[in-house]
Amino acid sequence: MATATEENILEAQTRTPGTKNDARRVRRQGKVPAVVYGAGQPTVTLSVDPRQVARILHSETGHNTVFDLALNGERTKAMIVDWQYEPIKGALLHIDLKRIAMDVKLTVSVPIELVGEAAGVKQQGGILEQILREVEVECLPGDIPNMVELNVSDLVFGMVLRVSDLLKNDKVRYLTDPEQPIAHIISVKEEEVPTPEAVAGEAAAAPAEPEVIKKGKQEAEEEAGEPAADKPERKEKEKK
Repeated sequence: MATATEENILEAQTRTPGTKNDARRVRRQGKVPAVVYGAGQPTVTLSVDPRQVARILHSETGHNTVFDLALNGERTKAMIVDWQYEPIKGALLHIDLKRIAMDVKLTVSVPIELVGEAAGVKQQGGILEQILREVEVECLPGDIPNMVELNVSDLVFGMVLRVSDLLKNDKVRYLTDPEQPIAHIISVKEEEVPTPEAVAGEAAAAPAEPEVIKKGKQEAEEEAGEPAADKPERKEKEKK
C-alpha cells in the first residue's frame, strides 16, 4: 500500500508568494516552487528539493505515495497531486501538494497490470491489446493499492475483459464504468507484398506523361522555313 515510510519525507520551506521572477529565483537556488492545500487549512506557498520530489514520483507507488511533509518543525501527511516539467530540459517547474487525512477516503487513479499469458496469444497467434491502463478508485489513503492486477490467461478471440472483471477488494471501490473495456485479443495484420506481375501491370496501366512543348507555334514555323504569320496589328499598320 502507498503509505509513508522514513524514506518518504519531503522537506519544505515557506516562501513569500510573488511573480514569475520570484519563482525563477527559487529555481536558481536549486529548489522548486510548490504549494500545499487541503484538510481545511489555508494554502501555503513552499520551496522543495526537486531530488526528493523525483524520488517520490519514481518510486513504486509514484504520485499516489502518501509521505510526510516536513514544514516548520511539524510533519503532515501529504500527496503530490500535480507537477509540471520544463518541456526541453525536463526539469521540475512546479509542484502541487495536498494535505491528507488518513481517516478520510479519497479518489485516485491506479495503474492496471495484466498478468498471465493470454490463450489468444499462446494458442491462436493473436496480439494482446490493453485498452485501459488506469482505473479510478476510492479508498482510505492507507489502502491505496500500488496497482490492480487483471489475469488474462483465459482471454481468447471474441472476449473482452472489462473493469467488472478486476479483482474485488473490500477496501477499494472502483469508480470507473464497470463496462469499460480493458483488454482483448486482436489479429496480426500482415503487410501485403506486391508480386512482380502486379508491379508490371501497374506500370503498364500508368498513363504516359504528356510531352513538354518546348517551343511555341511561331518558333516551330520559323524553324521549318515558313515565315510567321503577321499579327493583325502589323497588317493594319502596313495598310496605313
